[in-house]
Amino acid sequence: MKDLNTVLITPIITEKASKMKTSKKYAFKIARSANKIEVKKAVESLYKVKVEKVNVALMSPKWKRVRSSYGYTDMWKKAVVTLREGEIDFYKA
Repeated sequence: MKDLNTVLITPIITEKASKMKTSKKYAFKIARSANKIEVKKAVESLYKVKVEKVNVALMSPKWKRVRSSYGYTDMWKKAVVTLREGEIDFYKA
């Protein structure tokens, strides 16, 4: 991937991800073809912080039911980024 704007899809803002902020860890939904090096470059360039470590996990599909239809959710990729210095504020305008 060449364009760093397409590497990070969206930040994950959940209760568990909010608790990780105390240890300078942030979670992102990333592109399926992205790797750790591309995620590190994208976070450093978009948020102007220094990244120490990146962990990547492939999230498996889950069985869901919506009214009378059944199916699986899509498979997606998650990255947990540990920062060396700085912090990210997702709510800043």
